[in-house]
Amino acid sequence: MNWLRNFMSGRYGLDQLSLALVILTMVLTLISSIFRWPILVILSYIPLLLCVLRSLSRKTDKRYRENQRFLKIWNPIKSKFSLWFSRREDRKTHKYFKCPHCSNTLRVPKGRGKISITCPVCKTQFIRKS
Repeated sequence: MNWLRNFMSGRYGLDQLSLALVILTMVLTLISSIFRWPILVILSYIPLLLCVLRSLSRKTDKRYRENQRFLKIWNPIKSKFSLWFSRREDRKTHKYFKCPHCSNTLRVPKGRGKISITCPVCKTQFIRKS
């Protein structure tokens, strides 16, 4: 195991962009096996090759900047999906409303009838059925 530690010493290793490239490889391979497109099989190995080259690179500052650019694009997408999934999980117990004044999203318990909702940001009160 020391030879692997010595080999990887000073190299970049894996990060979020590398993981995304591996997932892209798996998705492209799955699509190519479903539709039987031979060109897609060849194209599916390109992200995997990029992942290996990035992880073995000694230019850690460049790989770090690449990963930061990827995260700048990926994090807003990820936050939208995580918000959607969290709302989906508690849809039986809570309802979401937008404040008519400041557009802040408010979560209120379901099944309380008509309730007065006070926005914690702008203190606007409005009545909605929960």
